[in-house]
Amino acid sequence: MGHSAAVWDYRAAVEMTKDWNGIDHVILRNPQGASVQVSMHGGQVTSWRNEQGEELLFTSSKAIFRPPKAVRGGIPICFPQFGNCGVLEQHGFARNKIWTVDDNPPPLPATDSQGKSFIDLLLKPSEEDIKGWPHSFELCLRVCLATNGDLSLISRVRNINGKPFSFSFAYHTYLSVSDISEVRIEGLETLDYLDNLCQRERFTEQGDALTFESEVDRIYLSSPNVIAVLDHERKRTFVIRKEGLPDVVVWNPWEKKSKAMMDFGDEEYKQMVCVNSAVIEKPITLKPGEEWTGRLDLSVVRSTLCSDHLDFQTRGL
Repeated sequence: MGHSAAVWDYRAAVEMTKDWNGIDHVILRNPQGASVQVSMHGGQVTSWRNEQGEELLFTSSKAIFRPPKAVRGGIPICFPQFGNCGVLEQHGFARNKIWTVDDNPPPLPATDSQGKSFIDLLLKPSEEDIKGWPHSFELCLRVCLATNGDLSLISRVRNINGKPFSFSFAYHTYLSVSDISEVRIEGLETLDYLDNLCQRERFTEQGDALTFESEVDRIYLSSPNVIAVLDHERKRTFVIRKEGLPDVVVWNPWEKKSKAMMDFGDEEYKQMVCVNSAVIEKPITLKPGEEWTGRLDLSVVRSTLCSDHLDFQTRGL
C-alpha cells in the first residue's frame, strides 16, 4: 500500500476498515495526527482532517452511503463524463462503482510517496459498464497524505482498448466552510465561464474575486493552476493546485435547490462550496496505449498568509 518516512510505521499509517454497509475503507494518517479516509465505493475521499481533528471536507448529514447511490460530499471522482453532457448517468459511473486496492500500481515519482502515507486504487470496467460505454480502460488513483497535512490525488487513465476514446474528468471537491456568504474565491478573475444556470451561455468573470449571494453553477475555462478559497470567519484558506485539469467548476445550490435534493439538508448550502478541478470543455482523447494524468493538491493556510503564499506559488508555476 504505502508508507511515510522511515521513522513512521506504515502499518500504523495505513489502516483498512469497513463501514456499516460492509464497504471497505482506507484510513491514512500522518505523525502529526492528520488523517484521510478513502472509500472503495467510488474511490472517494470521504474525510480529510487536520492535526487538530477538524474536518476540512463537507459531507451532507443526509448523504446516502449505499451503492450504487453516489455519496453527497467528500471528493467524488467524475469519469468518464461530467454532469449530464453525454449518454451516461450524471457525472459518469466511476463514483458509483466499487474500486479495488492496486497491488501493482504504475510507477510514480519518489516525491509522490516519500514522507507520505498513501494508497493506490484501481477501477476497471465491468461488462455492464462496457455495454453503456464500450471502451476498455484502467483508472488508477493514488491518494497521498503528506507530513504537513496536505492532500494529493493523482489519477491516471490508460486506454487498453483497440480504438481511441474521449472522456471528461473532475475531482468534485466539497469544501467545508463556516458561512458561504463569507467565502471568496481568488484566481478566477477575467476568465470566461459557462453558466449552467443559463444553458451554458458563455460569460466573462468581471469581479476581482468570486463571492456568493445566490445559486452558482459555473465552469471556468482555461484557469490558472492555483486557486484560493478564502474563509474569512475561520481565517483560513484552501489552496488548490492542479495539473492536467484546465477547467474549474464552482457550485453552491443555495436555498431553493437544497430543499429539492433528498440527500442534502435544507440549510447545508451555507456550510459548503464545491470547487472542482476538471477537464470538461475540451475532453481528453486517448489513442490505444496512451495515458492521461490529472493531479489535485489541496492545502490549508492561514488567511493572513494567503496573498503572499498564492503569489509565490503562481509565479513558481
